[in-house]
Amino acid sequence: MGIKNYLIEGVSGTGKTTVCNELQRRGYHAIHGDRELAYQGDPETGTPTDGSKPENHIWHVDKVKALVANQNEAVTFFCGGSRNFPKFIDLFDAVFVLEVDLETCLQRIDERVALDPTDWGGRPEEREMISRLHQTKEGVPKNGIIIDATAPIDYVVDEIIRQAEETKQQRQ
Repeated sequence: MGIKNYLIEGVSGTGKTTVCNELQRRGYHAIHGDRELAYQGDPETGTPTDGSKPENHIWHVDKVKALVANQNEAVTFFCGGSRNFPKFIDLFDAVFVLEVDLETCLQRIDERVALDPTDWGGRPEEREMISRLHQTKEGVPKNGIIIDATAPIDYVVDEIIRQAEETKQQRQ
């Protein structure tokens, strides 16, 4: 959807949804990938699967490609986690990876689970997995631009926009 397209990734609890909401509030075209593109499927084949496992949380590759190809917007931010990102990561002009310490991550998950007890991270096995993924960075792009997401949301979004502008200027 954008002439320039950016992916905002990170493990659960790093603030991808909050960043997306703030980008939208500021008037940017931002897509909640976890809401608008995600489904449970095999990361290699895309075949839908039953159940809710983080390793099967993937995005519709064809939808991502179609949104990137549509250049109605100057900039589009795709926010969310997808275990099949290697299938479409090359479509993005830059990738931002939100990072927080484990304590902040788990505190944020506690806050969202308090609002919705069915949200991801409420069960002990989910918290264990989040802790492991936080430690290993498994399932997160390795060469992304690291953004310290422990900072206030205004700063985090300002930094993403600044870095996006820098990558845009470097490619011109």
